[in-house]
Parts: sequence; C-alpha cells; structure tokens
Amino acid sequence: MPLQITHQRPVVVIYKDKLLPGSQTFVRAQAEALRDFVPVYAGAQLVPGGLSLPEGRSTIANDGGLLGPLRQFAFYRWGYSPKLMRDLEQVKPALLHCHFGPDGVSAMRLAKKLAVPFLITFHGYDATITPEFAPDWRHRAFLKQRDILARTGAKFLAVSKYIKSRLVDQGFPEDKVVVHYIGIDTDFFRADPSVNREPIVLFVGRLVEKKGCEHVIRAMAQVQAARPEVRLVVIGEGPLRPSLERLARENAPNTTFLGAKSPNDVRQWMNRASVFCVPSKTAKNGDQEGFGLVFTEAQAMGLPVVSFASAGVPEAVNDGVTGFLVPECDEAGLARNITMLTSDPQIWQRCSAAGISRVRSQFNLQKQTGLLEEIYASITGTALGGANGSPKTARETEDSPVALV
Repeated sequence: MPLQITHQRPVVVIYKDKLLPGSQTFVRAQAEALRDFVPVYAGAQLVPGGLSLPEGRSTIANDGGLLGPLRQFAFYRWGYSPKLMRDLEQVKPALLHCHFGPDGVSAMRLAKKLAVPFLITFHGYDATITPEFAPDWRHRAFLKQRDILARTGAKFLAVSKYIKSRLVDQGFPEDKVVVHYIGIDTDFFRADPSVNREPIVLFVGRLVEKKGCEHVIRAMAQVQAARPEVRLVVIGEGPLRPSLERLARENAPNTTFLGAKSPNDVRQWMNRASVFCVPSKTAKNGDQEGFGLVFTEAQAMGLPVVSFASAGVPEAVNDGVTGFLVPECDEAGLARNITMLTSDPQIWQRCSAAGISRVRSQFNLQKQTGLLEEIYASITGTALGGANGSPKTARETEDSPVALV
C-alpha cells in the first residue's frame, strides 16, 4: 500500500532495519506520541509476527515475492532501494530518526539519498558491547563506519547520562550527544487501588545474561528459606530459560515462569506484585542496561524496585527513595531488600508513592516526546505549536531533568 499522509505537519522517518520487533514497543509509542511531526516508518524488512504499524505510514525495501530478498540485500549492501526512495520522496520528509547504532549505516545512506539530516537513538547494547563480541555483520559494519556516522549525524540521542558517557568515549562529538529519556505512558501504567498486593516478587525481561535473572533466583532462595510464601514470578523468554528453570527448582521452588506476556498482562502483574526485581548487570560481552524503561513502568504502577546499581539503572531508580540498589552480583543485598519491602508496610508505601510521583513528573511520555520534538525543531528549523498552541523554544526546557545535555 502506498504511503498516505493527509496532515500538513512535517514528516519524520522512523527508521529501523527490521520493523518492528515485539520487544520494541517504545519505538512505536514514542513515534505515535509526536504532535508536531508525522511519523512514517521505514526499514529493510518486516519482522514476522512483529508490532503492527499504522496503515499507510510504513514502507520497506523487501516487499515480498521472489525478488524481495534481493531488494533487501541491495539496500543493505549499497543503500539501493527505488521503492523506499519513491515512497519517501512522495511525503517529503524533514528528517530521519534511526533507533539503535547498527541500524545507523542504512539510515545514513538513506538520509543522504533523501538529502535530509538524520539522528540516532542509542539504547544500550549498541554503545556498550565490546567490538570483539559484535553479534552480527550489521554491528561490525556499524563499528567500521562509526567515525563517519559521528561526523555526519545531526544529533545522537543517549537514553541515559551513562550511555552519553560511553558514546563520547567512543569519539562521538560531545556537543552532538543529547541525553533524552524516552518516557512511558503514565495513563496506561497506572495502578488500580482496588487490587490487593500479594507477596510476589516480579521479574520482567528477556532471559539473557544481562538481565540477571539467575541472581534474583538465588536471592529468592534466601528469602524463601525464611518466608516460603513469597513467590517469584518470571515474565519473559530467552535462551537461558531452561537453565533458569532448573536453578529455580533446586533453589527457589516457589517460582513461576510465565513466558512472554502482553503489555496488558505485564501491567496486571505489576498491579498484583509487591516488589519488582530485574538485577541487570554487565554481561561478559560488555552489554549493559542503557536505562531500563521497565523500571519506570513498574514504579509508575507503585511497585518498588530492587536491583543492581549497574550502568544506567541508577538514573531510572532513585536509590533509597523509589527502591533499593546494591552492587552488581550482591545477591545477599537483593534478598535483604526484598525481605524488607515485603515485611515493612511503611517503607513499602513510602517507596511506592515516591516512585509514582517521580515517574509522572520526570518520565511522562507526552512530556518527553515534546522535548524530542524540540530536538527535531533545532535540526530542521521547524516552528512548533506546543501543547497550548503557542510556540516553544529550546530555552524553555533548560530546567527540565531531560534538557539538552
């Protein structure tokens, strides 16, 4: 289907090589929250079973058929895709916004052909994995062309101050790197006070090394030794699931693995649980948590967090206020704080209320997306209408916790 844009607002191309994995709802949520720009999604291919995209606002190089894979290869190899160019030239984009560094090579070529500026959001692994562990040819191509990207990109958005520091260390110009917290839908992530909290510790995340599920299982062995009624619920899929299930059977038997769940299901479990624990850590390949939107989702639901003070996590969780952070791999510390939050109602209530307040004031999706549009406007020279119809300027965001850093 051809692109169908009826709005007069400027168009921003939201670029991902693969549109759009189910784990990347934050990309779609941010784009659909735009108010002064119209998002059009572009990529090399669709992800089978991936997220649905708005009708008439997406285009890909590989549109199926016998020649589809060849078109995809030509686009990856040379940036050649007459279909993408034809579709995108039709809507006259003002700029291109790419998510994840390895996707930046294709995005850079496409932006050059369209003669528009581009920016890239770095989310975590793309700024932290060490070069010798580059997971695929796309990541290796990104590392080879990182210096070119750093010179030609208009801006580089870091999802935390920690990720900004990593990008600057890798040669990205400091004046081009902007800290921008994506934000969450605080209307969707809002607790139902009529639901009773249960003695449940909730883990939500991919079952991979970086997310540290093994550590919460071992911590729960200590918790359940004294309080066997405290249950661990694990939501997520990944290659480590079989070994983690064995570990739980041997150490923390009151554990339930639910597999992948919908956002609605996750929200319901966040409403039932008493503690949220995803002890993210530095993986052997260097992969680290850039920020962790799931921590803000939990706190918005009034769910205190227990985790490791790793990478960008201390920016998502205010230690001692909205939850408790301990050094990486400190399982005794996890167990101690889980026990405290499940047994002391006053501390729990204090952390719960503080988490809700902090997320609503600092990580609200509409507010954060407004700041993103300020960045777009600074690149394109577009005049913004603002939420109340009056023009905004970048100066108005200087006192915000997510001002242009």
